[in-house]
Amino acid sequence: MPPPPPRCAAAATTTAHHSLLGSPTCLARPRRRCCPVRAAVAVQAEAQAKVSLIRIGTRGSLFEICKYDSPLALAQAHETRDKLKAAHSELAEEGAVEIVIIKTTGDMILDKPLADIGGKGLFTKEIDDALLQGRIDIAVHSMKDVPTYLPEGTILPCNLPREDVRDAFICLTANSLAELPAGSVVGSASLRRQSQILYKYPSLKVVNFRGNVQTRLRKLKEGDVHATLLALAGLKRLNMAETATSVLSVEEMLPAVAQGAIGIACRSNDDTMMNYLSSLNHEDTRLAVACEREFLSVLDGNCRTPIAAYASRDKDGNCSFRGLLASPDGSTVYETSRTGPYDFDIMVEMGKDAGHELKAKAGPGFFDSLQ
Repeated sequence: MPPPPPRCAAAATTTAHHSLLGSPTCLARPRRRCCPVRAAVAVQAEAQAKVSLIRIGTRGSLFEICKYDSPLALAQAHETRDKLKAAHSELAEEGAVEIVIIKTTGDMILDKPLADIGGKGLFTKEIDDALLQGRIDIAVHSMKDVPTYLPEGTILPCNLPREDVRDAFICLTANSLAELPAGSVVGSASLRRQSQILYKYPSLKVVNFRGNVQTRLRKLKEGDVHATLLALAGLKRLNMAETATSVLSVEEMLPAVAQGAIGIACRSNDDTMMNYLSSLNHEDTRLAVACEREFLSVLDGNCRTPIAAYASRDKDGNCSFRGLLASPDGSTVYETSRTGPYDFDIMVEMGKDAGHELKAKAGPGFFDSLQ
């Protein structure tokens, strides 16, 4: 693949929109007299002439005020930018890092459940395309959105340190799911959450509830639902952890595969980017995510299959793994657990073995019923 074309950056970190990328337009005017802002214009032109060393691709929309925006995705891109700048002095220079906002299918279609609009790759495909086309250099993803396969020509060599994996319960009238009266409506777009809620609290009702964090909180306050669940990691990254009424333990609500983990991808032939990213990788997180994703891969999980998994290092330094497979209505739940050395190959095998166990327990009819 030929090297991507040079790109311009106008500040230490520039936020751009991919459809608006291109060379700055020069507007020539007849010279009349000395302008007091000429020095400022010259400085700006000099900044624009600098070539950014890294273009970071992330989810978002063409207009930051649009309802499709993902402030959480931007927060994750900013976290990546800040870590790169702290680790590499050349990236701290003016114009070295650019953030490119890319619309994804999952951000644009909010009135339907994820399973009804294609399932896998809804929040990553357009970003992957931009990466392969050379319009960005690295792609920042929430790992729970990344399919178990990667597009040919890309690699994901880096996971940032994992945030809190637990789910937050948010409600204006109760302190926990257990306190909600029968018939209460809980808003969630996650079948994983829905199945576990209905398994333990069958008297509750769960409805599809999509949008960014701010949109969901607004709908909650407006009375669309009585309660909702959000990933605590996202609230923390947005500095909104105080909005949580309470936090559910992983025993009460097993997290999504790779919940709380940020993954950063680049082109597989881009040694420069791989070297940059290797300096940020958090190995404990990478191994835990690999274990959980192997479990998901065996089950061939999609947005119609409630699947949860969590791998972590226990007090003895070993890997402790729990996995769950359920029906959307919570009537059927299969669970398993494993413990073993915190080693990549062993943990991948652990996730694979756990997946095959639950797949055999459920039987082929279980998956056929979810299509």
